[in-house]
Amino acid sequence: MELPAEAVRVLGCLIEKARTVPDTYPLTLNSLVSACNQSSNRWPVTDYDAGTVQRTLDDLKVDGWVRFVHPSHGERTTKFRHVVDERLGLGDDELAVLAVLGLRGPQTVGELRTRCERLHPFASLDEVGRVLDQLAARDEPLVVALPRRSGEREGRWAHLLGGPVDDGASYESARPERASSASASVGGEAVEALTARVVELEAQVARLYELLGEAPDSIG
Repeated sequence: MELPAEAVRVLGCLIEKARTVPDTYPLTLNSLVSACNQSSNRWPVTDYDAGTVQRTLDDLKVDGWVRFVHPSHGERTTKFRHVVDERLGLGDDELAVLAVLGLRGPQTVGELRTRCERLHPFASLDEVGRVLDQLAARDEPLVVALPRRSGEREGRWAHLLGGPVDDGASYESARPERASSASASVGGEAVEALTARVVELEAQVARLYELLGEAPDSIG
């Protein structure tokens, strides 16, 4: 399994929106393009056009990752839904973790617990860890634990939907909540509490945008 980045983003968005905005799911092409290019809860931020997303959907359909819902009963637009859970045999908790890793890049167990809240609430960090272990122990692993870097308190996990992970320095930009050098002197517990609060607020703001049916950049 080695999906291109566009396919991972499309599948992650379909999984996310199926959970967070079920009333407007399956998604139209325009809605899916907007979801892929959100500036919140995404890394990296992309600028896909409709042609790119449609070609990605066509390839995913051939490979059994998505299904097209053709217009009926007065509807005019084809819609799209994922079947990742069916194709890979995943539970709701596993699907949520995989989607968030696909949308946000490598993350710690604590970050995953917070960011999965809208898709599947976890009662504890141990529950998230158990799911990660399950995904990593499959015959064809779907996630991998990355080595802890110097100066980091926790190791991170990454998905393997796109093949082997290049744990390069580029991932630093995926973590806007990392403590700056100016705040490095603050106690570790205080930094972690602030990080968790920022992530929680990001999720709440994204949920408000979804309820309003508007992209973040259109609010002003």
